[in-house]
Order: sequence, then structure tokens, then C-alpha cells
Amino acid sequence: MNLCDSFFSPAAGLVEQVGRQVFAVLPEDGPIVIIMDHQGNFWPSDSESFAALNISHSFLQDICSRIDDGVEPVISAEADCSIVAAELATERTNCGYVIIVLPHYNPESTLANINLIEMLLNQVVLIAGLTEKNNLLCEQQAGRVSEYSHGSASIN
Repeated sequence: MNLCDSFFSPAAGLVEQVGRQVFAVLPEDGPIVIIMDHQGNFWPSDSESFAALNISHSFLQDICSRIDDGVEPVISAEADCSIVAAELATERTNCGYVIIVLPHYNPESTLANINLIEMLLNQVVLIAGLTEKNNLLCEQQAGRVSEYSHGSASIN
């Protein structure tokens, strides 16, 4: 384990990168996307709008527990909005959960649009996977540059 991993888990760095990428492309009055890690920390795409909904932390944890029990996606309703959530994992890293909050959606409108909502969930997972692969490629390139700069590698 390197020194960096002892301070920051790979999942934490990946969650931050995914959050920045996803939150940057969300429409202003669109859904609120929340990324939640396994320790219960969460990052909403719009903190003010999310706070105004008064969704409790225990409610979010209950949704995550249902995902851990094998229910996916979880579809729920709370505080005049619909909530759809799924696991956020790549081939190598289980980051936590992605939760989509749809203000002013009722259960019927959520179910009518579930294919689009699941596509959004899948796109967030795809972004996580591509970000992770990019990080691995950068690490490999940095390692090779380091080997060449120290003269420990031969060129064939």
C-alpha cells in the first residue's frame, strides 16, 4: 500500500472525480443527483435544492440498505419527489451509490419514465468505469516515465 492510499481510499478519489463530471452536465432545474459512499457521506449535485426537500439521512441510508439487499434499482417517494437509486461500482471499485431525486414527480410519472432514469443511472456508472480506466492508464504511464527517467528500463 502506498502512502497516498493510507490517507485516501481509491473509491473516495473516484467518487469525487465522478461527481465533478456528472454534476457539471446536469441541467439547472433538472434532477438532483446524489453520490453516497459506504460510510454514509453524500454529495448532492445541488445542495440548496436538496436541503429544501428535507430528505433525512436515515431515509437515504435505508435506500442504500435495500440496494445492498439486492433490490436494484430502488424506487421510492419522499417529500413530494420520487427517488431512484442504484449501486455505483466499476470493475475494480465499489464506490457506493448513485441516487436520483426527481422533485415534483409522483410514482406514476417516475414509472412512466423509468427507462430514461435507468439510462441516467447507467451513464453515471459508465462515467465511473471510464474515469477509473483513465486513472489506471495515467498511473501506468507515470510509472513507465519514472522507469525511463531513472534508467532502469531498456528500450527494445
